[in-house]
Amino acid sequence: MHIRPIQKTDNEEIAKVIREVLLEMGVPKVGTAYADKELDAMQEAYAISRSNYFVVESEGVLMGGAGIAPLKGEDPSVCELQKMYFLPKARGIGMGHQMIQLCLNFAKEHNFTLCYIETMPNMLAAQKLYKKMGFSYIDHAMGCTGHTSCPVWMTKQLI
Repeated sequence: MHIRPIQKTDNEEIAKVIREVLLEMGVPKVGTAYADKELDAMQEAYAISRSNYFVVESEGVLMGGAGIAPLKGEDPSVCELQKMYFLPKARGIGMGHQMIQLCLNFAKEHNFTLCYIETMPNMLAAQKLYKKMGFSYIDHAMGCTGHTSCPVWMTKQLI
C-alpha cells in the first residue's frame, strides 16, 4: 500500500470510499461527514493553506484516506484530523497509525498546537487507536464542523 497526497483525479473514488465506510458503520447521513459538501471535491477542499489530505492506494485502487486542516471556528493554532476512513482491506495492518502520524507531523510543521477529532460511539477500534496515539476524551464539541451527529470528541496536544 502506498500513501500519497490526494489528486483531483481521486475526488470521485475517495468520496465513494468514505460514503461506503460511513454506511457500513451505520453513521447517519445528516450531521456527519457523509453530508459534507466538500466530500465530492476533496482535493480542492484541502488545497487551502495549512491543510492536506492523504490517500492510501493499493494496486491503483484507493483504500481510504485522512486529512488535516485548521478547525473551522477555532483559534488558528487548533487543527482537526478529518475524514479518516479505510475500506476493510486497509484496516488492522497499521495504516491508521501511519496516517495519523503523517497528519500530526504535517500539523506540527504548520505550527498547530492542538489537534481535535470527532467520531461516533460505535467506532470503538478508531477510538482505541486515537487513545493509543495520545488523544484524550473531552466533554464538548469544538469549532464549527457541522457534525452535530458526532457525540465523541477528543484532542491531542502537539507541543
